[in-house]
Parts: sequence; structure tokens; C-alpha cells
Amino acid sequence: MTDPIADFLTRVRNAYLAKHRVVEIPSSKMKLELTRILFDKGYILSYKVVEGTPYNTIKIALKYHPQTRQAAVKKMIRISKPGLRKYVGVDDLPRVLNGLGVAILSTSRGVMTDKEAREQNVGGEVLCYVY
Repeated sequence: MTDPIADFLTRVRNAYLAKHRVVEIPSSKMKLELTRILFDKGYILSYKVVEGTPYNTIKIALKYHPQTRQAAVKKMIRISKPGLRKYVGVDDLPRVLNGLGVAILSTSRGVMTDKEAREQNVGGEVLCYVY
């Protein structure tokens, strides 16, 4: 697999489209940080790491609206790709849907949202947009 972050986003996106309650994803430090941010921002209900023999997995409980069963996530878009990395400075940090969405960045201080990067005055690689 050449792009594990795109694989992570695609698995979550497909699980939402199929109206699944839970999705399992092979674990890595980057995927765990992406999952933590999605949980902190309220896009998923919960998550846990399941220890396995060949590899660990992340079990993610997806979040839907109680009456309409609409997904909490409308779009998840991969921005920086292996063929074309997208880096931004602190002055050029993106705002997704005028602040309603979240841009997830990989910075020198770890994986964080665009808002946290503005507060800490750091730039980095724009991984994805979630809204």
C-alpha cells in the first residue's frame, strides 16, 4: 500500500456510505492520531485499539444523526498525496468551510487541526479536510 492515510479515509468514507456502525482499520501511529482528532471534533462516537497477533487494528464506532440516520461526516478529502505533497506556512493555513470543517495537518509538533496549528503558530503538511 503506497498511501495508508488515503486508505484510512476511504475505509471510513465507505463505511459511512454503507451505513455501518463499526469499521476496523489496520493500526499505525498516524492513523491513531487521525482517529483521535476525529473523536475530539465529534465526527465519530468512539474508538479503541484491538491488539492482534499479526497486527493491531483500530475499531471505530461511526456517528449518525439519531432521527435521519445522516452521517456526521459529509466529506473526507485527501489533500497532500505521495505524488504531490502540500505544505503550508502558518500564514497560509486553510480554513475549511469558513471554520465549520477541519483541516488536519502533520506538523513538527505532531498531528493537529488547523485551529491548533494557528494557536501554536506552526505550519506543516495538510493531510486532509473533514466536514
